Amino acid sequence: MTDFLSTSQVAELLGISRIAVFKKIKSGQIKATKVGKNYVVDREDLGGIFKKGISKTRKKEIKDAIKKTIKDYGEVLRMLKDT
Repeated sequence: MTDFLSTSQVAELLGISRIAVFKKIKSGQIKATKVGKNYVVDREDLGGIFKKGISKTRKKEIKDAIKKTIKDYGEVLRMLKDT
């Protein structure tokens, strides 16, 4: 049995807005089927989105953000750890 999701459910799963889901459908990033006025997405078709991983640029941005957070809030983080 196929498990279909509404655009609202897809948005919640991906942590994006419904508008962003519609844009991804229109651009072909998300495969969807139009049913009446609405779109439905086969849950299996979302697998590719989750498998893409993080780009090298995004990994560097995350790493830099973590370093900055530790630099700026290191003492507070250590104090919280001890509570």
